[in-house]
Amino acid sequence: MDPVAALGDDRRVEAVPDIFESELDRAEFKRPHRRGVELYRAHIVCHAFDPHTHGAYGIGTVVEGVERFRYRGADYLAAPGSLILMNPDVLHTGRAATDTGWRYRMVYLDEATLRLITGSEPWHFAEPVARDADAAVRVNALLKGLWNSSEPLAIDSALYEVVQTLRPHARSAEPELSRRRVDAALDRPVELMQAHLDESLTLERLAAAAGLSPFHFLRRFKAHHHATPQQMLMALRLHRAKLRLGEGVAPAEVALEVGLVDQAHLTRRFVRMYGVTPARYQQQLGTRPRRSR
Repeated sequence: MDPVAALGDDRRVEAVPDIFESELDRAEFKRPHRRGVELYRAHIVCHAFDPHTHGAYGIGTVVEGVERFRYRGADYLAAPGSLILMNPDVLHTGRAATDTGWRYRMVYLDEATLRLITGSEPWHFAEPVARDADAAVRVNALLKGLWNSSEPLAIDSALYEVVQTLRPHARSAEPELSRRRVDAALDRPVELMQAHLDESLTLERLAAAAGLSPFHFLRRFKAHHHATPQQMLMALRLHRAKLRLGEGVAPAEVALEVGLVDQAHLTRRFVRMYGVTPARYQQQLGTRPRRSR
């Protein structure tokens, strides 16, 4: 099969810049009219995603092959016939578990949008992979339709059907929110990171925010978040960069805003976390900044 090709019988995924280590890897984002919704499809063979977050519910299906990813300190496999169900703000990785990689489709829904669709309190998914072949087939078809549709009413209707299909796998987020409140001391350093993404933060400063000694904090933080503070900081920087790129801010300016050395540094890290370059991401969303005359 042509390696540039496609996901199923969707239109072809355009080649990305040669910053990818392998020409076999392809990824593409798209935004419909509805705020808080982002679509994604990819065929990944060689690329290994660094720990990252989307700040939204990640819902998807594997079309072909098997993905291996790490989520909350455990390894998971996702294959055809399974649903991918990720909660917001959870760091995760991703790489192929088969020689031919894996092809998959995702929709990312922010919490406010999901609540708008469901008319209920926030959801929580107990596990990031659920074996439900019937639901996976239905969600895959709906995600494919979402990608190919340009009609707002059809898109909103498909989003509703996706959410309804997943409802049996969701539970109330209240127990999870209560658990987070118990561990609030370890969330304060994350809030500090988010407020100072453009600064060089020290272990001592983060530990002070948690009220702990530096290495006691480091041990507790890793056990709670399943990531080191440095991994969390980089994931938060790149998530903020993704939001700013989606708003049409120039990559060089974004790099400075989030504390990266320059645009080249942003590009390298963005590809490792999201599978596309900042320029290609903006091109796909139609948010590439205009050049000044």
